Amino acid sequence: MTQRGTPRPLAFAPAHVDVAPHRDGGYVLSSPLPPAPAARQIGVWLREWAERAPDRVFLAERRARGAQPTFSSAAAPATVPATAPAALAASTGALGDWFEVSYADARRQVDRLAAQLLQRDLGPERPVAILSDNSVDAALLALAAMQVGIPVAPISPAYSLLARDLGKLRHCLELLTPGLVFAADGDTFSRALASVPAGTPTLVSTGGANVRAERLEDWLARPDDGANAGVEAAFARTGPDTIAKFLFTSGSTGVPKAVVNTHGMLCANQAAIRQVWTFLAQCPPTIVDWLPWSHTFGGNHNFHMVLANGGSLYIDGGKPAPHLIATTAANLRAVPPTLYFNVPRGFGLLLPLLETDRTLAARFFERLDLIFYAGAALPQDLWERVEALCLRETGRVLPMVSAWGSTETSPLVTSVHFPIPRAGVIGLPVPGMRLKLVPSGAKLELRVAGPCVTPGYWRQPELTSEAFDDEGYYKIGDAGAFADPADPSKGIVFDGRVAEDFKLSSGTWINAGRLRVEAIANSGGLLADAVVCGHDRDDVRLLGIPDWNRVNTLATDLGPDASPSAKLTHPCVAAALAEAFAHFNQTRERASERITAVRLLAEPPSIDAGEITDKGYLNQAALRTNRADDVRALYASQ
Repeated sequence: MTQRGTPRPLAFAPAHVDVAPHRDGGYVLSSPLPPAPAARQIGVWLREWAERAPDRVFLAERRARGAQPTFSSAAAPATVPATAPAALAASTGALGDWFEVSYADARRQVDRLAAQLLQRDLGPERPVAILSDNSVDAALLALAAMQVGIPVAPISPAYSLLARDLGKLRHCLELLTPGLVFAADGDTFSRALASVPAGTPTLVSTGGANVRAERLEDWLARPDDGANAGVEAAFARTGPDTIAKFLFTSGSTGVPKAVVNTHGMLCANQAAIRQVWTFLAQCPPTIVDWLPWSHTFGGNHNFHMVLANGGSLYIDGGKPAPHLIATTAANLRAVPPTLYFNVPRGFGLLLPLLETDRTLAARFFERLDLIFYAGAALPQDLWERVEALCLRETGRVLPMVSAWGSTETSPLVTSVHFPIPRAGVIGLPVPGMRLKLVPSGAKLELRVAGPCVTPGYWRQPELTSEAFDDEGYYKIGDAGAFADPADPSKGIVFDGRVAEDFKLSSGTWINAGRLRVEAIANSGGLLADAVVCGHDRDDVRLLGIPDWNRVNTLATDLGPDASPSAKLTHPCVAAALAEAFAHFNQTRERASERITAVRLLAEPPSIDAGEITDKGYLNQAALRTNRADDVRALYASQ
């Protein structure tokens, strides 16, 4: 067991909720706490912490040794502030050294960039589009734009780099009509930058000669020419109703939609988080985070939480993918976080490393106070493995919590701020938010109202109208249930997507979301994900996305050059899968809850075909449609 100092007690708000009956037979849930005052706009946070803790690290990223930063900084690379733990700046081979930016440095650079942006006729009709992944330069450019009333639109890098065509990227740019497009590495994003509409200025940190892009360092080298007065005037004009961001939905139900995020939404969300996670006022967080800023989890919840509370964000260049998880492990070994955020797939890939590498585990838990998952349901087996690791390394179970919301709710509607015994509980409404539970078939559909909800979709009034009910509640599409019907303060349990459920030919409803999570957890490690099939059929079957680490351990005799299909049809793989689901079915009382057959897919989900997001979430409907031949083969088997 790791020898830790006395754990910091984390203070949370009491788990209280008001429940009122609704006219349609459902309920409306709300917090009894009145909402706390929120900042006027996001730029207020940076200015506050530049005054209160000017030398504290705000942002850090790995930079290749010898590389010069785009912007000047008073702090040299790998300088460790007094508030940081020892050895934070340790470098790891080819990953390079940590380049750190203090709050004071960030404020200076943000104001300088804002002065340049104000000279370029930018605004809601001509926002700043950011194509590349998380970086210090992207963060400072975004903060510069937002503080003077210019919206930013971070676009998933997958649309530029992973997609075979650039259809989704072109759609996003046509919808936005940006006045400036930024990519940190102009060479890596040259194909995407070349597709930018003619006449649209482009900006890069490095490279980009082939697309005639401007350089960020040139912007920063230009004299202010008295522009500070313009920055201050624009800062004063920017308030709660000003658009801060356009964040795109994943496109799981069609092409991506641009969700309007106002400063008021984002600031109210962080004020509500601080009301229920009261420890944030005394414990500025240090996080090591890969979650993309083009999504609301990483870009709104995590990035803004660090900024609003004077914390430090170390940008993790890793991701929950087999070839990048080692980078995440190296960064966590170098920088022990105080709070750790991830999606279930990320925990699934990281846990084996923590379980086998005691040095990594010791560093990971050295300062850790809280573990947070969101974005998808966490299988119970992962929950139990995290608990076991906590006990092994610290002698106690750390708080394991979650929250729930969407891009349209900036993002948090409910929060877990009380002990929960298992995965699946999504918490209670935070102050200011109202949660309506509407009967829908065998489920309770969740709908949301409050200051954190979007005013709508940019330039798509029809979709905006369809997204809200006659009382103004946003129809998020998820379902929920009381964890304990006799005690609503125990929280709400996520009950899947309303649209994912279907009926068998017998008329029996199938809770596809719940069944998917349970099947993955009981697959013997063979399934990384699954698509539940059975609409209008006699039984439930799965299309399985294989966990290739587990498959490879069972098919070692085939060698590394064997084809994916050969590995998936290996007798040991088939036997292990059959054994896992035989046991699974024995624990199910009802036939409708059993899995009759599983077909493993050799071809991974495609982002071009809308089958998967860049965070690894499956679009169940798209996969069933696109893999119709696999579904037919699945049901042809006995």
